[in-house]
Amino acid sequence: MPFPPTCPEVPVRSLSDALACYRDRLGFTVDWSDDDLGLAGVSQGDSRLFLADAGYRADQGNAAPVVLWINASDRDEVDAIHARWRSAGAIILAAPEAKPWKLYEFTAQDPDGNRLRVFYDFGWEEAAGPEDGAQTEATP
Repeated sequence: MPFPPTCPEVPVRSLSDALACYRDRLGFTVDWSDDDLGLAGVSQGDSRLFLADAGYRADQGNAAPVVLWINASDRDEVDAIHARWRSAGAIILAAPEAKPWKLYEFTAQDPDGNRLRVFYDFGWEEAAGPEDGAQTEATP
C-alpha cells in the first residue's frame, strides 16, 4: 500500500497576504479559505498546503517558520519553477545551483519567513553510472 501524500501546515501572519503570495507569486490555486477558522488550503499539481494564521496555530500548538522541500523531476523543472517565481516577484534567497550534498536547488521565502526549497536529487544519477550500462574507459 503506497504512503499517501503529505499536506504541510504553513504558519502565516496574515491569511489574506499569504493567499495573495501563494496564488500570485508562487502559482498555487486557492482551494478554500476560512477566515473565521484562520486556515486555507492551496494546491499546485500534486502539492497541497494548509496556510494557518496565529489564532489557528495557537489552538493547535504549531510554531513558525517551516521549510517546505519541493521535489522536482529534473534540473530543468527546478530552473523553470525558479524562472516562473522570479518573474512573478517571489522572494528568491538563493539561485539554482548544484550543491555538494548532490542536490540541484534554489530557495525562496514567503512574507512570513517560511522557506521553499525546490530541489532535484542528482546523487542517484552518479550512483547508477552510465545510462546504457556500457563500460567506461576506467572500467576493465
